[in-house]
Amino acid sequence: MDVRKVVVVVEDLDVARAALQWTLHNLLRYGDLLTLLLVFSPPKSRSKKKARLLRLQGYQLALSFKEICNSNFFNTNIEMIVTEGDQEGGKIVAMVREIGASVLVVGLHDHSFLYKVPDIPSPKIPYRICPSPSAIIWRLRKSRKMRSYSNGA
Repeated sequence: MDVRKVVVVVEDLDVARAALQWTLHNLLRYGDLLTLLLVFSPPKSRSKKKARLLRLQGYQLALSFKEICNSNFFNTNIEMIVTEGDQEGGKIVAMVREIGASVLVVGLHDHSFLYKVPDIPSPKIPYRICPSPSAIIWRLRKSRKMRSYSNGA
């Protein structure tokens, strides 16, 4: 059995805690590595004291999430990462790629960065796959080819 790396995005919201609980109950297996990732926005001022305070608050929040894991599931491999980044999710994606995670779990809320992700355009010729394994793939658009039938004369 291979070890999966699961990343859960930590935020100070109930949906993030619910996402962590869902991950612990439904997704995590014995031996998997759970990474708690907190990305906080950079402070508006250049004060090192404010930046340090933000890091400390983020670390304390990540520790509270770690306590949720340890109270319900013993022997869970937990890693915490607290880093500074943007609110659009670019830093989260970069960290997930760097970790080499196989699963990313995010609690969805009204101000989530996932709403800012651009839509992926649909393919030029949309296909639909039948649920039956023996079924064929068919095109949704009708063929433009005109059929002409002649009487043979």
